[in-house]
Amino acid sequence: MQKFSIVLSVVALLIVSYGLFYTVKVGKMVDSRQSEHDTDINPKVQAHPYLRNPIFLTYLITAALITAYIIYMAVRYAGTY
Repeated sequence: MQKFSIVLSVVALLIVSYGLFYTVKVGKMVDSRQSEHDTDINPKVQAHPYLRNPIFLTYLITAALITAYIIYMAVRYAGTY
């Protein structure tokens, strides 16, 4: 159980670190654009607007990890009651 918690903690730390890095990167990019007109959206982002959004990715990964943890706990303690 402790090893699983450590793995989840490391994964959460990696997600938070990537989110912080990406946010700083986007912030610098926005600061460097000092124009009043909107720029064109990257074609990759236009094709996959939800997969290129780190907030949605964080929600999806978190939901998958929570579901995996619930299934793990259910299987582990299925015969104890």
